[in-house]
Amino acid sequence: MIKNKRNSLILLFIVCLFSSCDPHCVYEKNKEISDAKWKLTDTIVFEVSIEDTINPHNIYFNVRNSSKYKMQNLYVFIHTQAPNGISLTDTFECYLADDKGKWTGSGWGDLYDNQFIYKKNIRFPVSGIYTFKYIHGMRTQTLELISDVGIRIEKVNIH
Repeated sequence: MIKNKRNSLILLFIVCLFSSCDPHCVYEKNKEISDAKWKLTDTIVFEVSIEDTINPHNIYFNVRNSSKYKMQNLYVFIHTQAPNGISLTDTFECYLADDKGKWTGSGWGDLYDNQFIYKKNIRFPVSGIYTFKYIHGMRTQTLELISDVGIRIEKVNIH
């Protein structure tokens, strides 16, 4: 019992240590895409509580792809709805490989992680729950070898 309690305390310490490493992060979550097959009918949804309407924020689009992904880029339709009902839809393109086929981002094994700036220095107009919906915008019904997508929102460090 003492060993389990000690292991739980060590795990709690590690979680606290890593969660406190980035004081600018307001929200970050990545969602796994089942079997790395993102269907055109699959909408990935993030609901984010935003309280700060004064300071600017950056919003990032996170993506993890296999090195076997057949394309250089990825188009995503990002639909954002504010708590007051106002909505906006953007077409967002990100390049997962350069012109020579070299994968961008950081990789381990055959997976590559990227974080692309989607919106820079924006101020949220009202506080409350913002909904972000992702739908892939590629010309295929099922987009294969994209395994995770996510969002990160951080406060801009103003000096």
